[in-house]
Amino acid sequence: MKFTAEQLENAKTRDDLIKIANENDIPIKKTLRKLKYEAELALLQTEFVNLQKWIALEKRRVAVIFEGRDAAGKGGSIKRFKEHLNPRSSRVVALTKPTEVERGQWYFRRYIKVLPNPGEVVFFDRSWYNRAVVEPVMGFCSPDEYEQFMIQVPEFEHLLYEDNMNLIKFWFSISKDEQKKRFEDRLSNPLKRWKFSPVDMRGQELWDDYTHYKEQMFSRTHSHYIPWVIVKANDKKIARLESMRYVLSQFDYSGKGSSGVNLIPDPNVIMPYHRSVLQIDV
Repeated sequence: MKFTAEQLENAKTRDDLIKIANENDIPIKKTLRKLKYEAELALLQTEFVNLQKWIALEKRRVAVIFEGRDAAGKGGSIKRFKEHLNPRSSRVVALTKPTEVERGQWYFRRYIKVLPNPGEVVFFDRSWYNRAVVEPVMGFCSPDEYEQFMIQVPEFEHLLYEDNMNLIKFWFSISKDEQKKRFEDRLSNPLKRWKFSPVDMRGQELWDDYTHYKEQMFSRTHSHYIPWVIVKANDKKIARLESMRYVLSQFDYSGKGSSGVNLIPDPNVIMPYHRSVLQIDV
């Protein structure tokens, strides 16, 4: 059932439309949810503009890492984070596979070159943590290379912390069924098909292997100074809003809260690794 032309003409406000819908059994729940999401997203993005101005003024260096299984929603979240930011002081880093020269260098070297400069925020669409999960699962690194990385990464991140760089590490967590659904959506949508890769095709088949290496990564690289932050991401929209809220909550920037939006992340969606070890990627 839909609104008639007469009903739309008589409605002067949103409340009028809702009243008409309720009286005539017109389904609008999905539409209202989308409108609420878009309104809240706009307010959070306004806060991010204020945060970026403060980062530039204070010459802070901020890096936000987005990790998670394939199709977890990392790219979509980054898009909303960066949508209205000044491109002169914000970047997205999504490195391709290393070249032959890079393979002969210290693993972290190519990531060091793209870390944030003073006054800049950088969003990593995957990061050096490729070597902690994807590479060992897919056989892209040797056991010795993997073990060396796992020993070095806490020290590497501690150096960044001591050098006053702000580093936030997100893991976007989805269920196996949700991943399958999103893969099927990518394949059926011509506008999303480019996102699907041969590596993605093995995501379901190798689910347990990914789980093993992911848990090893958390247990060996989670620290009090740079913790892993788990984002329950089966609902993409909620994951975007709550991850934005979390980042904003970590800084005392000028004009914080001036938009009136809630800046306290939902603890049922956003949580540090140690609180969610039995709940993620089920």
